[in-house]
Amino acid sequence: MSKLDPLIVAQLDALLTDEHNPVTIMSNASAALNAAMSDLNWCGFYLYSDATKTLDLGPFQGQIACTHIQPGSGVVGTSYAQNRSLIVPNVHEFAGHIACDAASNSEVVVPLQVADQVVGVLDIDSPSLDRFSEADQAILIEAAAVIAKHLDVQALATVY
Repeated sequence: MSKLDPLIVAQLDALLTDEHNPVTIMSNASAALNAAMSDLNWCGFYLYSDATKTLDLGPFQGQIACTHIQPGSGVVGTSYAQNRSLIVPNVHEFAGHIACDAASNSEVVVPLQVADQVVGVLDIDSPSLDRFSEADQAILIEAAAVIAKHLDVQALATVY
């Protein structure tokens, strides 16, 4: 299994510079991350919606996904509610795990924070157990910060 190259952070920053459409930003970010990592079956975003009071499916690469996740529920909802990144080596052992794709066995999630507000979660799944390392997580935390830096909360609110 290949390690995530820290260069992805600078690549994302360059890719997203001068782009203002949040859907475009997250679409290209999920594509870049998906291409940069091996052994994934899902890479994308869940974004908090004031209208639904749920985390709603955003741009992603991979299999069909759950469309709404309650804050505090599952890995994504827990990350959002606690505003912290999580590595889950075996999702089947995570209390309250939501099985959007039965092929997923491990997961890493990182909250997206814009102007001290958690607006969503970067979610990456693998069909392999224990796929994600702490080194991957550290790079993904930096990547999420770069992605969030390019997101306009007001533009995002018009979509979510």
